[in-house]
Amino acid sequence: MNNDTIKGNWEQVKGHVQKKWGELTNDEVDQINGNRKVLAGKIQEKYGRAQDEAEREIDEFENSY
Repeated sequence: MNNDTIKGNWEQVKGHVQKKWGELTNDEVDQINGNRKVLAGKIQEKYGRAQDEAEREIDEFENSY
């Protein structure tokens, strides 16, 4: 799954995103709107992850599909 796929399938993927990163609120998930950079920023903010860690988590998440 690449960034275009996330954007294209956001309505289907966002439930999985919220399940994986449960501290994200519904409003935050709506703000992400399939944008990988915004997702990484929210993960960094909520979980105190470094940028490379957040990107790695997203990569792992994408590879699970």
